[in-house]
Amino acid sequence: MLLNTTFDQTISEGMIIAITGYMIVFLALVLLFYVFSSLSKALHYQTRRKLAKQGKLQPHHEEPNYITGEEAAAIAMAIYLYRDLHDDESDVLTIKKISKTYSPWNSRIYGMRHFNRN
Repeated sequence: MLLNTTFDQTISEGMIIAITGYMIVFLALVLLFYVFSSLSKALHYQTRRKLAKQGKLQPHHEEPNYITGEEAAAIAMAIYLYRDLHDDESDVLTIKKISKTYSPWNSRIYGMRHFNRN
């Protein structure tokens, strides 16, 4: 049996298969994103409903999203005092070369594989 296909036909079929595959994967990822997003919202809603049914749900009070001047000053003072606990260092590194005695653990000879040729 002789296959009569041309190179252009093979390339076009391959491109169609590749594009279809990419689209399937992309759509599956988008679908999974929405499934996981809605799943977390559904679980949160179900938990709130269960707590409300048991009477344990507290009304949510909105707290202000700003820091007062006194709080900012206290935080700044705590950071200043925390950084001031240590002595000032010179920030100079000294590297000294230490001569080590011979050790077979760091020798290349023992790491090589020896092939015995008979």
